[in-house]
Amino acid sequence: MSEVNIHEKLGLRQVINVSGTMTGLGASIAVPEVAKAMAEILPQFVEINDLQRAASKVIARLTGAETGFITASCSAGITLAVAGAMTGNNLALIERLPDTTGLKDEVIVQMGHIVSYGAPVDQAIKLAGAKPVMIGQATTAYDFHLEGAINEKTAAAIYVVSHHVVNYGLLDLKRFAQICHAKNIPVIVDAASEYDLRGFLEAGADVVLYSGHKFLGGPTSGIVAGKKELVRAAFLQNLGIGRGMKVGKESIYGAIAALEAWEVRDHAAIRNREKNILAYWQEELSGLPGVKTIIEPDPTHNPLDRLRINITPEETHITAWDLVDALGKGTPPVIARDHEVEHQYFYLDPCNLHAKQEVIVAQRLKEELAKARTSNEIIATPLAERSKSRFDALQNWPD
Repeated sequence: MSEVNIHEKLGLRQVINVSGTMTGLGASIAVPEVAKAMAEILPQFVEINDLQRAASKVIARLTGAETGFITASCSAGITLAVAGAMTGNNLALIERLPDTTGLKDEVIVQMGHIVSYGAPVDQAIKLAGAKPVMIGQATTAYDFHLEGAINEKTAAAIYVVSHHVVNYGLLDLKRFAQICHAKNIPVIVDAASEYDLRGFLEAGADVVLYSGHKFLGGPTSGIVAGKKELVRAAFLQNLGIGRGMKVGKESIYGAIAALEAWEVRDHAAIRNREKNILAYWQEELSGLPGVKTIIEPDPTHNPLDRLRINITPEETHITAWDLVDALGKGTPPVIARDHEVEHQYFYLDPCNLHAKQEVIVAQRLKEELAKARTSNEIIATPLAERSKSRFDALQNWPD
């Protein structure tokens, strides 16, 4: 069935994604190897624990970890890793969670890392029954904050790698891990949307969590990789709270296929294509009143760039957020990256485009800008109203 027919059959909008690897848009374009692998295994019966052993070997090879397994999502991986740090391999304790009576149940995380990836980071910790202990302030964390928080109740510490976190004034991963390891505290790294499959373990992480359905181009899944004892304890949570986070045979095998495809992918060619798209957009938008563009590197050092579009509303007659919303409501809908749109800029991310869609994106931008310039007043929806309307729509779902 073609992509167009799927949208027509289900009554879905066929959006163009220039936001990035966002779960709310389906995360990424699955690579062909994944679709093939999932179709192959779906009619088959397999012993899931043995399939996970096969996944473990591939994860270990690509990440340098001692072992690994596949779970429902990176968020599930956080909860399972935290749970494993509290219970170890004790099956009675695993069945008892989220009751943590008598256990080490505190998990340290820097205040500037308490962000939302669609749900709050600290909620993934709480789901295991653990208590988040936030250290420092939003933009500062020092050695003494971390050292002072570690006590006899500390089970683990979490380090978040994301474009959402504060990227200055906080402890870096190497120092964070050094302090934790000096007091035998395991470090869990949330690296959901990161290219680097080895660097975080090399920097001192004990367990690293990746998304299988973002840059890897796999099915919806999470990858848990790290030291065998800790990963095994996380895996055993499938006998307890992890049951609700279980992953099917097709997702395990699909994630294996995604990892193996990543291993042989022509990353340089993909990077070159993305650079050409960014250059094309810059040229197309050059000289438009009130629009300035700059190519910016990814803030977490993934090997990709995005186009930042700066808007001067007095010249464009529209705010950056109203322009983003107009793009998203038009035909075809173009969904831009708007995390910092209140500062009058947004981003175009080229990593999830089908062939020739970059041309449509440029056309839609120019159309909306031309339409806005015909307005006698600046189109400026109050930001609070914009935010409220988004949540109102969710609260009225499925209507």
